Amino acid sequence: MRQQGSSRPALSAVVPVYNEVDSLSEMHRQLTDGLSRTGRTYEIIYVDDGCRDGSAERLDEIAAADPQVIVIHFRRNFGKSPALAAGFERARGSIVLTLDADLQDDPAMIPDFVARLEQGADLVSGWKQRRHDPIGKTLPSKVFNAMVRRMSGVPLRDFNCGFKAYRAEVIRELSVYGGFHRFLPVLAGERGFVVEELVVNHRARQHGASKYGVKRFFDGILDLLTVLMVTRFRTRPVHFFGIPGTVTGVVGLSILFYLTVLWALGEPIGTRPLLLLGVLLTLTAIQLVGMGLLGELLVRTTIRSSEVYSIRRIVGATEDETALPPSPDPAPRRPLGEGLGRSLPLPPLPVGTPVPAVTK
Repeated sequence: MRQQGSSRPALSAVVPVYNEVDSLSEMHRQLTDGLSRTGRTYEIIYVDDGCRDGSAERLDEIAAADPQVIVIHFRRNFGKSPALAAGFERARGSIVLTLDADLQDDPAMIPDFVARLEQGADLVSGWKQRRHDPIGKTLPSKVFNAMVRRMSGVPLRDFNCGFKAYRAEVIRELSVYGGFHRFLPVLAGERGFVVEELVVNHRARQHGASKYGVKRFFDGILDLLTVLMVTRFRTRPVHFFGIPGTVTGVVGLSILFYLTVLWALGEPIGTRPLLLLGVLLTLTAIQLVGMGLLGELLVRTTIRSSEVYSIRRIVGATEDETALPPSPDPAPRRPLGEGLGRSLPLPPLPVGTPVPAVTK
């Protein structure tokens, strides 16, 4: 369905592209078919993430033939999170969809995603229940997803799936940088948005090569620690540093107390390695607790109360009563909140089966 004039589209599809020249023409055909099946106006935003295989030229050809297409060309390869951020900044639709350009995501399922949003979800994440990838890609992904599910408390089976749908207010409130594109459901759940999961049809790769590697797995683990720090522990950093600091301190002091008793009984302890371990653990505990207290001081002097909650709407107040005066020194946009959903059981589901919502 073609847009008329410069009217705002109902749907925006954001597609990061990195060296997928052989897939783009067929990808665009299937994507336009899937969007058209919703019966709504749409726009397609392709983000050329520094392609070097002719994808940039192919995208320009597609844009020249289709007025619904916008192409953003990066100067070099910056990564998927910056590509999504660039697309989100320019998306005008009230619903924003993301999917990969390698044809493994099936655009025919776009109406299913839109329907789930219409039923009350704020973010719908795809779940590749049956994956057509080598074990070298699926096994690390399963381990990673299990770790994120356990540590974040958000019961999604597939955080790595690029096929997602968002209400516009979700992407306006979240920031995407680093490798945070994998954790947008976690960040959205922290802000109180309703996050749901949809089983998607995952297809085998026909062209190109996978961009997944061992480095990406370890990058994801470090990004997960960052997400936990800036979500669950952002307003209480002393808990992030204090818990391991307390455990380390208790062990270190226990060792030193034990050695002190031996020294009082006349046994030499100066050459015992256990003495060095006790001192090291005690000093480490002091450093961790000190960092936590310093973080608490920074939080108390810089964060505003409005940064720890997200308002859906206000009922029974006039516009003047709900409006706040502009801040003389506004704080930077933040991608976080507090509270996590509880884990749900993981039964096998057929393609297209709804999964219970993650509510706050």
